[in-house]
Amino acid sequence: QVHLVESGGGLVQAGGSLRLSCAASGRTFSSYAMGWFRQAPGKEREFVATITWTGIIYAADFAKGRFTISRDNAKNTVYLQMNSVKPEDTAVYYCAARSGRLSARDERDVDYWGQGTQVTVSS
Repeated sequence: QVHLVESGGGLVQAGGSLRLSCAASGRTFSSYAMGWFRQAPGKEREFVATITWTGIIYAADFAKGRFTISRDNAKNTVYLQMNSVKPEDTAVYYCAARSGRLSARDERDVDYWGQGTQVTVSS
């Protein structure tokens, strides 16, 4: 069992930066692929970025060049550094975990979800 708790969301101006954190419980964090998804009002949840337990990273096209995912296995934490944010980045951001070696790019493969953290970008 893995319990995920996100933090770091809030209100930020367009062009600014924000760093989301996701703290995971459990002793096997390093054996999970971690990811971030987001859901904007009236839209379906979509993939943002993922990092495998070996450090392989995949990111959605809209995230490339602006968002960076990283993990600290010693702290059982995964991060999402968001730079040059845009109003269209406004959404609830969810942390996700998938057991095993493969990435967490598809929400159907996610084993655990966090409760979400709201990110609002003002223009």
